[in-house]
Amino acid sequence: MALPCRVTPPSLLRPPDIQAPYWVPPGQVGGGGGAMADRLTQLQDAVNSLADQFCNAIGVLQQCGPPASFSNIQTAINKDQPANPTEEYAQLFAALIARTAKDIDVLIDSLPSEESTAALQAASLFRLEEENHEAAARLEEVVFRGDMLLEKIQSALADIAQSQLKTRSGTQSLPLPDS
Repeated sequence: MALPCRVTPPSLLRPPDIQAPYWVPPGQVGGGGGAMADRLTQLQDAVNSLADQFCNAIGVLQQCGPPASFSNIQTAINKDQPANPTEEYAQLFAALIARTAKDIDVLIDSLPSEESTAALQAASLFRLEEENHEAAARLEEVVFRGDMLLEKIQSALADIAQSQLKTRSGTQSLPLPDS
């Protein structure tokens, strides 16, 4: 009995890539609610991909699997038999399905928790804003000290240049001894 789904040949399958352009890593603050919607879209895509992989796995295994006889059930597997391509497909699909399931877990973990209320988010944003202001103040202080140091270095270079000019002009005006 064939399943009513599209079957992709195993050679065309590739693991899903969750590093899409709209991927926002867990814990990273996104602007507005866009990151949340992007993660939900990505989660939906991953679930759809998982469904496709299950469907493809069943379809390919049905197409490539040898017919089985239930009247003579073997209790031991003959290890001398040549490698069955169905086993390779099974391993391929198992790896793809496992990877996609892990990706789905990562996406679910990246969603905001139920404990995350508007008040908690506002407090977190306020704390981040304070940290940003403190970092900006430290940066301004470092830039100020850097500017002061730059002025001292430029003054020292100007003094060195003046000394070299005086030294050069003094050696040229001295008369050369007669030999």
